[in-house]
Order: sequence, then structure tokens, then C-alpha cells
Amino acid sequence: MIEAWTAALEATAIAGALRGSVWAYPLVNAGHLLGVALLIGSIVPLDLRLLGLWPSVPLAHLWRVLTRTAGIGLGITIACGALLFITRATDYVNSSLFISKMTIVVVGTVNALLLHSAVPDDRLLACWTDSKPPTHVRSAAGISLATWLLALTLGRLVGYF
Repeated sequence: MIEAWTAALEATAIAGALRGSVWAYPLVNAGHLLGVALLIGSIVPLDLRLLGLWPSVPLAHLWRVLTRTAGIGLGITIACGALLFITRATDYVNSSLFISKMTIVVVGTVNALLLHSAVPDDRLLACWTDSKPPTHVRSAAGISLATWLLALTLGRLVGYF
């Protein structure tokens, strides 16, 4: 059943156009990399701040800007990644590296949503300026850092194996 679905995806006009174009596939791939850069580039400093680095930097300001930037990056990554996926869907669903990457992305996304729900407003962030965030927030930041860096690594490996 999954093979029929992936074959149907690969047979779509857009998948064929991406595979056959000199410019479209590389541009979509560049879009995917831009999304990853926005996501990882936002998540890493935010997670490090939540883990206790740079305590003099106001967390509320970082949170407001970096969570939105990470969300935009994730959206771009998913949209472009879906287009890349349909060009070789059968290969990807049979790749343990790709399945592992997608599992880690889901874990990272769920963790981010849970962390975001644990921080309901800026007043809570402001009280952590001079003290460490609670243990559950620091744990979520550590999980976030590990999952997104692992997803990044697995994503690079998918292209080589």
C-alpha cells in the first residue's frame, strides 16, 4: 500500500517537473536549507539561553524573536522538504536514515510545542532573567538542542546513503 502511494507521488506532474528541471529542484533544495538555517539558527541560541548561558541577555526578547523565526523556518523546511520528498518518495520511505530523521523531527516539534505551552507569557520569562529556568524547561531545552542537531545530521546523511 505504501509503495503504491509513494509511486503515485513520484508520478505527479510536480514531481516530474522538479526531477526534470535544471533550476527548480536546486531552488527548492536551497529553500529547504534556508528553512533549516532559520530553524537551527534560532533554536540553538534559545536553547543555550534556557540552559543558562548568557544570563544577562533578557530571555523574553530572545523568546519572542527566536520562537517566531524558528516557526517560520520549520514551515519553510516542511514545505520545501515535502517537494523534495515527492521526487524520490519510494527511496525515502525505504531509508532507515530518512525514517529516523523524520521521527526526530516529530520529537523535536512536539517538544517545542510542549515547551511553548509551558511558557504562557513574557512575565514568566522576565522572572528567569536573574535565575535559571525551572528544571523541566531546562530539560526541554536540552532535548530540543539534541533532537534538532541530530535531525540536521541525519538529514545530511540521507543524501549520501
